Amino acid sequence: MKVNSISGLTCYVNDLAKTAEFYEAVGFRRGKEEPAQVTFYVNWFFVTLIAQDQISDPELRKEAQLPGKGAGLHVYVKVDNVEDFHRSVVAAGMKPTGEPEVKPSGNREFVLRDPDGYRLVFFQKK
Repeated sequence: MKVNSISGLTCYVNDLAKTAEFYEAVGFRRGKEEPAQVTFYVNWFFVTLIAQDQISDPELRKEAQLPGKGAGLHVYVKVDNVEDFHRSVVAAGMKPTGEPEVKPSGNREFVLRDPDGYRLVFFQKK
């Protein structure tokens, strides 16, 4: 058995417009849009945001409304200069969880939560 790649992920969100605005502001490219969902891209990787109040499948609706949404999930996004990127998100009024710091991997990184609490880890390779 062999896995070829990971293409993207889907996130259920409370306020689609607000969350879409966030992803656009941090540099994701807006792609396909439908009334209850929008997809963003970084290169070939996609993040599809789905308005949780528009989910018709009862089991998925129940799952999307669980507390602690995204717990343990970290999406790593490489940037050219993590210090400059951190300054730009702060200047845009966003609130990272801390300053960029060196992690055991040797990469400098910081965490920024989207409006639903999903963690984006912006990093610069060592």
